[in-house]
Amino acid sequence: MRGMFLAAVALSDIGSSLREGFFMFWETLWALILGFGLSGAVQAFVSKEQMQRVMGDHGPKAVVRASVFGMVSSSCSYAATAMSKSLFQKGADFVTAMIFMFASTNLVVELGVVLIVLMGWQFAAAEFVGGPIMIVLLALTGGLVVRGSLAIRARERLQHGVAGGHDHQAMVGVSEERQDELEHTPWRVKLTSKSAWADAASYTVADIKMLRKELVIGYAVAGFLAVLVPMRWWNDVFLTGHGFWTSLENVVVGPFIAFISFVCSIGNVPMAAALWHGGISFGGVISFIFADLIALPLVLIYRKYYGGQLTLRLFIWFYAVMAAAGLIVEGIFNLVGAIPKNRPERIVTTHFQWNYTTFLNIVFLGTFALLYWLYRNRERFGTTDRYALDPVCGMQVDKANAPAHSTVRGSDVWFCSDHCRDRYEHEPDRFGTGAARREESAGLAIDPICQMEVDPANAAAQRHRDGHDIYFCSEGCAQAFDDQVHAH
Repeated sequence: MRGMFLAAVALSDIGSSLREGFFMFWETLWALILGFGLSGAVQAFVSKEQMQRVMGDHGPKAVVRASVFGMVSSSCSYAATAMSKSLFQKGADFVTAMIFMFASTNLVVELGVVLIVLMGWQFAAAEFVGGPIMIVLLALTGGLVVRGSLAIRARERLQHGVAGGHDHQAMVGVSEERQDELEHTPWRVKLTSKSAWADAASYTVADIKMLRKELVIGYAVAGFLAVLVPMRWWNDVFLTGHGFWTSLENVVVGPFIAFISFVCSIGNVPMAAALWHGGISFGGVISFIFADLIALPLVLIYRKYYGGQLTLRLFIWFYAVMAAAGLIVEGIFNLVGAIPKNRPERIVTTHFQWNYTTFLNIVFLGTFALLYWLYRNRERFGTTDRYALDPVCGMQVDKANAPAHSTVRGSDVWFCSDHCRDRYEHEPDRFGTGAARREESAGLAIDPICQMEVDPANAAAQRHRDGHDIYFCSEGCAQAFDDQVHAH
């Protein structure tokens, strides 16, 4: 009986934790869609063609440019890491590339919106005050941490080829031709272009796909922290009542929790809410949010990109800058009296109710449905000939810059990384040919360009190649297929 009782209690705790995590997600759902949608629009409409050419040093102008470019880029920590690597590899200054990476994850609109909804305006304001502080600290100390010889060896390492990881520059992105169009096209024309909005929708959906694991883990872990971890445990971890020493200890502990939690990007905001609920100081919360770029998976990526010696320096450098920025922000907000005085007994209400959150979620779910429709039907708007879908991770890939490519059953397949291509070639039944056979057994075919299901009896176009009939959802996809065949 005792064992059954304990099992029932454990199941109840798990259920309560998952419920808490779900309603954190529900509370911020509209804000996530708004943030990702705005980010996708900015990435689609703002040209970044000359980015690496204007980031050749870490002087004031280059630092400002890197910060602005970062703010209009994807908020995904992994994408920011890959993009900063690509910029450095193509000639950008190393410190400036790191500043771009920090701005990409700490000065983006979706982060601020989610912070306001889940934690309050003070935390969003602190994020946008602390971001520039970190950038200044990086610019001032970067030359001491990353000396010329280290940067030269790191660039040579990259130029000789580094495997692994998603390359966001080759993922959902605007091709060079499209960037040229954006740079020279009037805003009135850009904002009324169906093709541009299809690009924006593709950016939005791809950023969500890149972050889906981090978001799920972040909300789930936050739910468990809020429900299962007793307050006395938090009090043992975080010093309280010791003035400056409390603030100092908390801003040091915050990044360490980020390092071991494996959660980064926006996924660490619900965890930050749980930490604030648990008793960590204001500066500790901010340093934790800043520390999304030293989560262990990202540190391993740095090691792959830049080697062990430089990665160790980066880890210590980033850690010190994040902790220092958190401490400075707490001092500033304490001086102006902007630190919240009360901590919520509950992070969110764990039941549905007809309030502004529910109505906003309904409206923005409808908006996301429209964006997803644009994403799935982007070939109608002239984007098909430039892009393909990675069948492994679902990313949209710029064919001209795709890191990996393969030919399967007479059709070309593009990938965002060697890792995805290797997985595809080792498990074709899971990602490619097996899926095609399942659709064929159901009487359907797969359009090899956009991966949509096609009823052969009603296909918009058909081709015959290598003994196989190939069906297409539109003439645009068929023409793109013909162009690929002729190109090879």
